[in-house]
Amino acid sequence: MMTRRILFMLVMMVPIALFGQDHIYSQFYNAPIYLNPALTGQFEGDIRFNALYRNQWTGLASDFSYMSASGDLNLQSINSGIGLIFNRSSEGTAYLVKNNIAASYSYIIGGDDFTLSFGLQAGVTNQKLNWDKLVFGDQIGISTGYIPGSVSGAERPSIDSRFYLDANAGTNLVYGKFMMGVAAHHINRPDESLSGFQAKLPLRISGNLSYKLTLIPDQYDRDGSYLIPSFVAYKQQNVMSYSIGTQYKYAGVNAGIWYRNDGNSAGNDAIVFSVIFDIFNRRTNGEKIRLGISHDATTSKINYTNTGGTSEIGLGYEKYFQNSSNGGRANGLRCYDFY
Repeated sequence: MMTRRILFMLVMMVPIALFGQDHIYSQFYNAPIYLNPALTGQFEGDIRFNALYRNQWTGLASDFSYMSASGDLNLQSINSGIGLIFNRSSEGTAYLVKNNIAASYSYIIGGDDFTLSFGLQAGVTNQKLNWDKLVFGDQIGISTGYIPGSVSGAERPSIDSRFYLDANAGTNLVYGKFMMGVAAHHINRPDESLSGFQAKLPLRISGNLSYKLTLIPDQYDRDGSYLIPSFVAYKQQNVMSYSIGTQYKYAGVNAGIWYRNDGNSAGNDAIVFSVIFDIFNRRTNGEKIRLGISHDATTSKINYTNTGGTSEIGLGYEKYFQNSSNGGRANGLRCYDFY
């Protein structure tokens, strides 16, 4: 029990050491605008809403939770997509909270066998620190763990909240049965320091690659059977991680398994299991509700027994507007075919 308590204290302090590192989602396909702004407007319909919630290390008595919610429009008449995204992170019993809201735009070039899009995203982030909930070394006893009622001698910062501008960009290409994309986040390197000393947010680069393998020839696309292997990688400063796996997609059901490596000396991070249910209402011309569930089984040194793993739940909604000129159009080169 004491070992578990000390582990908990150490994990609580991890975000201080990793200040400036972004979180990533296992269900990256259910947060498309977070993954890459070039995916704005890339769906079958006129309007789309996505929401994704991540509860990390549920076995620890602390809060590491993240959420992303977005809405975007497919403006096919002007080859564009526009959207809004809201992101929130709460780490360590809510002592470090970030809220971000941003506008997203993509320009889409289409051909007979390819779709190429370019995206831009810009918004404002507020970062707030609850100093009173932090735990420092002089508040931890060797044999007792945290000392209730103790006050740290650490110097409080002069400010506990900061606003800054943040900008992202990306591009995505669908060519035949391949999809590949790359995005750069925090390209303006905003200063997120709360101490008065400059601390620029490191640039985060992400890349994604997918292939759609048809299992049954000459099948109707929406009700078909596919195997979709994918690879997603992230690099931010000296931290790199990647996920590799595959999904089996049949009609409105999609099941996947992934291996994630955190890229450091420890290597293994988690095995991820996911399932997606797409509920179609064919009477309303393309209306779709999506439910995605996933669970990360921790394989790193802190192990699954201590952390309880990580769970995510995602919701999505797509539809055409009434009397839409886009309604019923088939576009086999849109990115939604891969997820």
